[in-house]
Amino acid sequence: MPERNRLASTCCIIGLGYIGLPTAAVLARAGHRVIGVDVNAQVVATVNQGQIHIVEPDLDQAVAAAVASGALSAQLTPAPADVFLIAVPTPFRSGSGDSTQTGIPQPNIDYVLAAARAIAPVLRPGNLVLLESTSPVGSTEQVAQVIGELSGLNTEQLHIAYCPERVLPGRILQELISNDRVIGGLTPAAAEAGKAFYSTFCQGELLTTTSRTAELVKLTENSFRDVNIAFANELSLVCDRLGINVRELIRLANHHPRVNVLQPGCGVGGHCIAVDPWFIAAEAPDCTPLIQTARRVNDGKSRWVIEQVQARAAALEDQLGRPARIGCLGLAFKPDVDDLRESPALHITTELLVAGLEVLACEPNLHDHPTIKLHTLEQVLAEADLLVFLVAHSPFRGLDLTGRTVFDLCGVTEQA
Repeated sequence: MPERNRLASTCCIIGLGYIGLPTAAVLARAGHRVIGVDVNAQVVATVNQGQIHIVEPDLDQAVAAAVASGALSAQLTPAPADVFLIAVPTPFRSGSGDSTQTGIPQPNIDYVLAAARAIAPVLRPGNLVLLESTSPVGSTEQVAQVIGELSGLNTEQLHIAYCPERVLPGRILQELISNDRVIGGLTPAAAEAGKAFYSTFCQGELLTTTSRTAELVKLTENSFRDVNIAFANELSLVCDRLGINVRELIRLANHHPRVNVLQPGCGVGGHCIAVDPWFIAAEAPDCTPLIQTARRVNDGKSRWVIEQVQARAAALEDQLGRPARIGCLGLAFKPDVDDLRESPALHITTELLVAGLEVLACEPNLHDHPTIKLHTLEQVLAEADLLVFLVAHSPFRGLDLTGRTVFDLCGVTEQA
């Protein structure tokens, strides 16, 4: 297979979302020519104006610089390139959690396979195809099959590999460079080609393996987190029952040299931790009772929060002689981002509204929301009878809450 100059590759990124766009900016800064592809015409127009459509620190400057230099442009369809990187959503199949006999949500890789079909006509021998989307085991093989059927190119003519992203929202630009990466090739040569490409911008250790192992590595990382958060969330319920401050409990327990209990919250959100465990369970339902239980514990924490807020609102209504106004502070799935994917805070707020409560929602990282009226922090503090802190956004720290009725699910009121 002919060698390519990986120090000056043309890269075609399919999907300009929370992973694809930052990756495009980082690649452009590293000297690559980047063609960003998205099916959303508004996203393409926004990027070509040097602007961004998501909230991520420093991304606006990185994209603006990349577009201004000519290193990054966006379009609706793929173009010939040296490297193709797929970073598209992998949601559940609609209603799958209810329609399967196991009750386990089923992964949907339709967007991944659509991306494979989209790039197939422009692929050439020697190209490198990388899948970064979180995917069930065997997805990379399915990508290769689709490409082979449409292009006639096989894994001896193309390098096809899986390299999962493992970045933290809020630190994506830094972690795309500093984190270790696992590159799983359909062939050893594909793994090495992927390693050579990532070495052009990654400073972390680059580890090669098979595609199936790499796929399960990503799912394992997030399932580990989910199981450990479930333990913390379960402890929070125990502490509520026993009248103990769960955060003090965890702080003291973590003084043990081999204990590191995570912090509880109002549930678990984001496209990774709240989703990936089900990808494992769907493939091996009879082998994963712990993983499935952890998912249900974390989903159950959100239901518990809803019930607690309803009970506290009813008690306040008895005191006030009128319906209590509930301030829901935070809708995103984690602090200081605008990402609502699988957000338990959004779910809780929505369910409270559906239940008929008077809710004042505040999300400082969003200008508006299609179904929920947003209020400023000042409005919520002035008008709400019960303040429910769901997400530890920076603006919520250090507030004077003297005399206020507070339900803090994220510990933000204990932060300076």
